[in-house]
Amino acid sequence: MRRAWIDRHNHKQNKALAPMTASSSTIPETSAEHDARVVNAHHRAVNPGEIAVGVIIGRTSEFFDFFVYAIASVLVFPAVVFPYVDPLTGTILSFAVFALAFIARPIGTVIFSAVDRNYGRGVKLTIALFLLGISTVAVAFLPSDGQVGAFSVAILMLFRFGQGIALAGTWDGLASLLALNAPQNKRGWYAMVPQLGAPIGLIVASSLFAFLVSSISAEDFLAWGWRYPFFVAFAINVVALFARLRIVVTPEYTGLFESGELEPTRIRDTVRSEGRNIVIGAFAPLASFALFHMVTVFPLSWVFLYTDEMPARFLVIEAASAVVGIAAVVLSGALADRVGRRWLLGASAVGIAIYSVFAPLLLGAGDTGEIVYMVVGFILLGLSFGQSSGVVAANFTKLYRYTSSALTSDLAWLFGAGFAPLVALVLSSQFGLISSGAYLLSGAVCTLIALGLNRQLAGQN
Repeated sequence: MRRAWIDRHNHKQNKALAPMTASSSTIPETSAEHDARVVNAHHRAVNPGEIAVGVIIGRTSEFFDFFVYAIASVLVFPAVVFPYVDPLTGTILSFAVFALAFIARPIGTVIFSAVDRNYGRGVKLTIALFLLGISTVAVAFLPSDGQVGAFSVAILMLFRFGQGIALAGTWDGLASLLALNAPQNKRGWYAMVPQLGAPIGLIVASSLFAFLVSSISAEDFLAWGWRYPFFVAFAINVVALFARLRIVVTPEYTGLFESGELEPTRIRDTVRSEGRNIVIGAFAPLASFALFHMVTVFPLSWVFLYTDEMPARFLVIEAASAVVGIAAVVLSGALADRVGRRWLLGASAVGIAIYSVFAPLLLGAGDTGEIVYMVVGFILLGLSFGQSSGVVAANFTKLYRYTSSALTSDLAWLFGAGFAPLVALVLSSQFGLISSGAYLLSGAVCTLIALGLNRQLAGQN
């Protein structure tokens, strides 16, 4: 199939070319954090709109890194790192490495919680975002199996693990706090703001890869073209670092830190005090997190392996569907403030359960079916994912809220998304596409059960 892609790609290309930090002064600050303070001191105060933009930029950079790696896991790594097995097995192995970042995230939370307590949030964010950028750009220099043999797999695993550790360190708590500290009738609106980073990151990553695979030969793409998006990721991370540091040095953010809203606590104490709520919080957004990969990473792998469709076409469909996803995320904010976040999450889970029944039929129904699969999937994803941030943050006591929210996010991504592409592809290759729908249905059921247990959230909404 991969050889066929190369042949089809080159044939079409030839035809086209033929005509032509903490508040205490005892905690040191990084130079970037100092510069952010200087900017704030010489300009007007950072308004809520700028805070929202900073949050979106930060989340977009994270998700761009995420999707660049995810797309490469389908189009690149099976051929570059696992060329000694068939394309399906290579993609399965690639997805296994993909899951490493989600396994590493809880470990990263332990590490960066200690950094946060001892050196401040500015130092933590600086280290984490530079580690994320370095781990991502390092993939651009990944040697192939033909150059270093099995060491190529080990090196890729190391880089992916580093990404996971770093992602945990980029947690700043603002996603949950925006919703928690917003006016009662605007919590849904503020909760959706950080979630806009996901579809925006996908649009940029998909568009960039679509441009590359349609502009150069498949041989050149696999040899060197795929490396450019990883360089772009590092540049975006640098911009995101300063945008986020400007937020964390504001008096408002510092006030939240000093009041305990952003106070990092020891993991052992946090789990002992908030373990039950952490588990409920991890499973409450499971439907949206499972759907997240079922409309982004998994369908790309299925189309690439089992159809004659060119990758660029489906990447464009993904980018266009993500635009619909942006509108759905924004709509989720308005709906949540009108009908309640819990009700919207529950209704979305029911919608995802229904979607899981006919979605496999759509994905296997040709060009039109793929488009309907993606558009409907992104509408449901936007409505559910838009309100999945900090679903049970209010359940946590103030002292443990910051670290509890970080652990909840880590576990939700691990259980709901980390293994989704791997499991869905393995099940579909063995039992047909219908089995991927059953996997998605299980996520919706878990969400409904978790929401039923979360009585405090029900009382607030």
